[in-house]
Formats: sequence, structure tokens, C-alpha cells
Amino acid sequence: MPIPVLHSVHVHPVKALRGFAPAEAEVQPWGLAGDRRWAVVDTAGKVVTQRQHARLALASAAPLPDGGVTLTAPGREPLTVEVPRLSAPDGTIPVDVFGAVVQSVPAGTAADAWFTAYLDSQVRFVHMDDPARRRPVDPDYALPGETVSFADGYPLLLTTTSSLDALNSLIAQGDHADEGPLPMNRFRPNVVVEGTAPWAEDDWRRLSIGDVAFRVARTCGRCVVTTTDQLSGERGKEPLRTLARHRKQDSRLIFGQNLVPEHPGVIRVGDPVKILD
Repeated sequence: MPIPVLHSVHVHPVKALRGFAPAEAEVQPWGLAGDRRWAVVDTAGKVVTQRQHARLALASAAPLPDGGVTLTAPGREPLTVEVPRLSAPDGTIPVDVFGAVVQSVPAGTAADAWFTAYLDSQVRFVHMDDPARRRPVDPDYALPGETVSFADGYPLLLTTTSSLDALNSLIAQGDHADEGPLPMNRFRPNVVVEGTAPWAEDDWRRLSIGDVAFRVARTCGRCVVTTTDQLSGERGKEPLRTLARHRKQDSRLIFGQNLVPEHPGVIRVGDPVKILD
């Protein structure tokens, strides 16, 4: 068996939008630098994702050096959004991220209008100014003081190429074989590891990527977003149909592992991955 290595790194500046794949990334306590610091929310203050609007898969956000983003989407002119000042008239507003209330800074009327027009639904665009104090990780799976950005629940998501290959082999044997093979972007990971046995990550408790150590908090339960083609926005049945048959844990359909960094550092594509526990 070859030595596992970091195959790719993925950063999503805006939750639910397309990300980009840098050769390296800074690991901060709440996730990769710049990952999911922005989000779209509805009029009730609930975070909006591809669960509600698959069209978000077609939009992208290019990061700017100061933390701002340039938004692009089909049929819309690009829009550059600067990091909003906390002293803005609106101050912070509460945002509901799957039941967790997070104080966030409104990005402004221009960004709100851009997303509202694109989604044909009244929404706002917000920024998380300080992940160190805004949102704790689920206490059932966290150590004291651990925080997270606008990610679904944990600072990083890890997947492996071998497990995707195994899943695609199972899809090929099923009723919706024409939907496969699926690319890794369906699962929107932060780090992808190659050189392991399929599903080996199920048993990991601690690992290191390069010089950075991580604690495995919990397996990742998957949702309808994984059925969304990230290039077209169209939805199918897979991989949820196959995961339900082969990868069901209690009521959750499992693919990947949620990680919490044990300390800051930098990870790079090609870094060795060591299983510490």
C-alpha cells in the first residue's frame, strides 16, 4: 500500500458556492483560511444552501487579498464585495445555521440585490467577522473552545479517492448506474487524501497532514446536496440511493470524516498523511 498523501485542497469562500483548489492552504482553528466566511441567508435569517437553491452550485466567489470576494454567476454581472465594517449601521444580525444562532455582519444592499436577483428570492449576504468567538462546534463532538465558520458543522471535511472509487463501483451496479461515476466535487470536501484502502478513514481518530495534526470529530452524514451536479445544478438519485444501501449509520448516510485542527499550520498538496490513532 502506498504512503497516503494529500491529493487536493479545496476552499469555498461562500457557503454553497463553487470553491477553488489551491496548492496549499493555511489551517486556522476554525478551518482553512477563507473557507466559508460568507453565507446567503433568507428573510427569516436562516442560512441558504444548495438544499434550497441548487443554482448556487453555478455561482462562484473568487477571494481577494483583504478577505473580500468577487461574485460571478450565469446571467449576472460580476460583483466585488469588500469585507463589511462591524460599525456599519446594521451592526450584526443573527443567522440560523442549522439551529445554531451566529452573529454576522451584513455585506450591504448591493450584494443582497445581486443574490436576490440571481435566486429570484429575497435573501441577504453576510460575513462572519470573527470565527474565534462567533460559533462553537457542536458540544457533543467538540472540545472546549473549538469553533467553526459557516461550514455545516466542523472546521474541515476529509474524503479519500479510494472511497469515492469504491462508491462509484457500487453505483455502477445499481439502478441508477447511468448517473455515475460521480466526481469528488459532489461531496464538497476541504481535503482529499489518496493512497489509502477504501473506507479506511472510518477507523481514524487522529491524523496529521504534513506538520498539522487533526482530531477526527465525527463521520459526515450526507444530504441532497450530493445529488446535485455541481456543473449543471441538476439533481439525480445518486449517491444517496447507494449510500442508503451500503453506508447507513443509524439514520445517517456516511461519506467522509469531519476534522478539527489541533493547532494552526500550513498544508500542501503532496504532503504525507499519517494516521496517529
